[in-house]
Amino acid sequence: MEIWINPACSKCRSALTLLDAEGAEYTVRRYLEDVPSEDELRAVLDRLGLEPWDITRTQEDAAKDLGMKEWARDAATRDRWVRALAEHPRLIQRPIITADDGTAVVGRTEEAVRDALSR
Repeated sequence: MEIWINPACSKCRSALTLLDAEGAEYTVRRYLEDVPSEDELRAVLDRLGLEPWDITRTQEDAAKDLGMKEWARDAATRDRWVRALAEHPRLIQRPIITADDGTAVVGRTEEAVRDALSR
């Protein structure tokens, strides 16, 4: 499995602690440094079963500057959202764990991380 993290994020550190405690094998992707492409974001969104607005941190300054809270949330604007996430990776909700079975979860809770571990 792979986990996308921001090391400054307490939820990310908690997820790593739990993965380590459970002896999980995983790779870490510091997505602020190794920024996912638009195609990678689309693939992860498909694995999550979510839309880009579902994983956007709309309270971040970049989101406010872009006026994202006012953006439509529909198929016609999906690419605009994905492009914004690729251009401003700090907007991506974290941590994201991609499981070995092809699924993914946003691991903000212990239950979500355990869900990823069970796959």
